[in-house]
Amino acid sequence: MSIGKEFKEFAIKGNVVDLAVAVIIGGAFGKIVASFVADIVMPLIGMLFKADFTDWKFELKPAVLDAAGAVQTAAVELTYGNFITVVVDFLIVAVAIFMVVKAINASKKKEAEAPAPPPPPPSEDVVLLREIRDLLRK
Repeated sequence: MSIGKEFKEFAIKGNVVDLAVAVIIGGAFGKIVASFVADIVMPLIGMLFKADFTDWKFELKPAVLDAAGAVQTAAVELTYGNFITVVVDFLIVAVAIFMVVKAINASKKKEAEAPAPPPPPPSEDVVLLREIRDLLRK
């Protein structure tokens, strides 16, 4: 079998296609969550703390300016406000994924717990043969 045919067989399998769709949807979902956090959640949290998280940073080394006032060497800063935003972003994604997995598991559990339908009643021939068997035993 040639490599091209093997790759085609591999790529057409359902698992690979499902994985590709999941990655694409996951990327889009990540953008939605990032926008939700950056545009809605963080401004509300910032309003509660009376600060903008993106401005929260710790300067390790100040910028070096030349005589004209232009930046010769940029400042070295720890921008922990951005880190807080990313952590909130992660927590929202984690909660959303947890809720989806929990819903899927609940639906699978309901399917497993559903009582099996009763078996169909035996045919008339089987009932008649059972009666004959019981009469012969007596």
